[in-house]
Amino acid sequence: MPSTSPTFPGTRPHVSRARAFLLYGAVLVVTGLVMGWSLRSVTRQLSSCGPGTDAYPALADCSLQQILWHQVALLGGGWLFLALVGFVALRRHLSLLAAKDRLREETRHRAEAQRRVEESAAELKIAAMAFDTHLGMFITDAAGRVLRTNPTFSRITGYAADEVKGRNPSMWASGRHDSTFYTEMWQTIAAEGSWQGEVWNRRKSGEVYPQWLTISAMRGDMGEVRHYVATLSDLSEAKAAESTIQRLAFYDPLTGLPNRRLLLDRLGQVISHSRRRNHYASLLLVGLDNFKAYNTTLGHASGDTLLRRLAEVLRGSLRESDTLARWGGDQFALLVQDLGDEPAHAARGAERLGEKLLREIACTAGGGDESLPLTASIGISLFHDDDLDGAEAIQQAELAMYEAKREGGAALRFFDHAMQTSVTERAHLEADLDRALEGNELRLFYQPKVDTTGVTVGLEVLLRWEHPVRGMVSPGVFIPLAEESGRIVAIGGWVLESACQQLAQWAEQPQRRDLTISVNVSPVQFRQAGFVDSVREILARSGADPRHLVLEVTESLFLQDPEQARDTMLALSALGVRFALDDFGTGYSSLGYLKRLPLDELKIDQSFVRDLLESSADAAIVETIIALADRLGMRVIAEGVETKEQANWLREHGCRRFQGYLYARPAPLEKIMARGGG
Repeated sequence: MPSTSPTFPGTRPHVSRARAFLLYGAVLVVTGLVMGWSLRSVTRQLSSCGPGTDAYPALADCSLQQILWHQVALLGGGWLFLALVGFVALRRHLSLLAAKDRLREETRHRAEAQRRVEESAAELKIAAMAFDTHLGMFITDAAGRVLRTNPTFSRITGYAADEVKGRNPSMWASGRHDSTFYTEMWQTIAAEGSWQGEVWNRRKSGEVYPQWLTISAMRGDMGEVRHYVATLSDLSEAKAAESTIQRLAFYDPLTGLPNRRLLLDRLGQVISHSRRRNHYASLLLVGLDNFKAYNTTLGHASGDTLLRRLAEVLRGSLRESDTLARWGGDQFALLVQDLGDEPAHAARGAERLGEKLLREIACTAGGGDESLPLTASIGISLFHDDDLDGAEAIQQAELAMYEAKREGGAALRFFDHAMQTSVTERAHLEADLDRALEGNELRLFYQPKVDTTGVTVGLEVLLRWEHPVRGMVSPGVFIPLAEESGRIVAIGGWVLESACQQLAQWAEQPQRRDLTISVNVSPVQFRQAGFVDSVREILARSGADPRHLVLEVTESLFLQDPEQARDTMLALSALGVRFALDDFGTGYSSLGYLKRLPLDELKIDQSFVRDLLESSADAAIVETIIALADRLGMRVIAEGVETKEQANWLREHGCRRFQGYLYARPAPLEKIMARGGG
């Protein structure tokens, strides 16, 4: 390891030489002092002793001058000898110092070289690790020939290193990019030294895939390009995830159709396009009729299969410019543009398309099961250069669709402003309905049921609304509204309790104690979780005999979760409550559920009774219902009997109970009782 306190060149050598010269000078000074002391000592001795004395007998013949010079010569020679020895020693010392300096410098250079070697090795190790990273890498020479690749490159492209070595990267080009793309890429590399971006290339297997590519030019000392280094990463998974997110955000996972969000986006584009071209466009909202019942009867898996099949069929019969989307649940939306600039022509085009959709749905829905027909209601909104926005177009189509449903379904309706007025009126009526029960505006009317002799055997309670401003509101208007809003539960509970209280009062009157009261129960109310307990509590509070309470239900009750409906009926039947099936023959009639349900009466719908004398088909249906009820041990009641001829025909064919204007119109109970209706 190199020293942490580096030696600065020239510092230590100068200090060593200075010390050597000082030592040499000190030796000379000491030698001179010794020599001077010796001369002084000799001089003193000579002055104290004369010639020829006993002290120096050998010097007796010598003069004092000769002795002095002899002494000086001896001292000078000794001094010169010492100076020479000191000079030789000094030179040797200086030579050793120089050698030591050279050794120290060489050691420093070697340590520096070792450090550079270690750093280079570390850099090479890092480079090797980087080359084997999760990114694919390849290096080419200046001419673009591949020199080296890393293992990740092979995993991504499928090419082994020896398969691409010496080849040009164009060998894995996908062909999706034109020459302009590559020209601009190399111009950027030449100007900026690097380029990065998304490129579609081809694997060895032939699969075209996206990758993120970075190319950098490596230049020499003179600025010339020596190599190109490229890194690449596979974007296939990222693209797949992006596509999945895109589909989840804008497409329905069940049918693969655009969802509500994407339709709204395209609707805005179509509206803008129609304004620019002054051409009509149309939004068709398709709602399947009774799909919940279909779904419940056959199961959710069959319902999903039906929706997918419908999506395929409808999509296959449209133009490429049309957009079919799943609006939600059992609803589809179709966006059509370029219907022309004439409103009548545009309306005919939209109508023809809507009728085609109705036919396709009718042919597809049953799935081969003729007993489960499925229809649709379509609402159509036309727009072109007006100030309509997407939300208004959707609202118009929805209003038109629900209007088609209210009229029986299996039809299409165009939106008009009178419909908007009706919707506004409906909203006001719904607000008034909130106050109807508390404001004592609801009324109970009764209509007698008679036997073949005209004697009243029971009464059906019918709900009426006496609005303080509008007067009598038709049940056909406010009862569907109450069912849709859920208010029918509270209203139906009030009707049921009132009927039971009336039964309890009649129980104390011998002439009326055997009368029954029939109460119509909405499917919404019947499906409430606590309905059985509610009826039990009402019976207990009122003291009514449950055998005289008849609950009238319609066939629509059994289209959604028929097993739950059957269990509820069995629980109520165990209390003694009786059941009548109202409007039999007008809905999804099934002999299978007739024999499994605790039914006591079948009511022939007035639509069959009204025309039975003129229509052989209606007469045959009525006759069949009477025979069926007789075989199943049920009573049959004919509704809507208005003429004696109808009553006579019904009696002749086995019907024993009747209800209709021939006997009495619905009226408050006081009037019915006053006319002898009970």
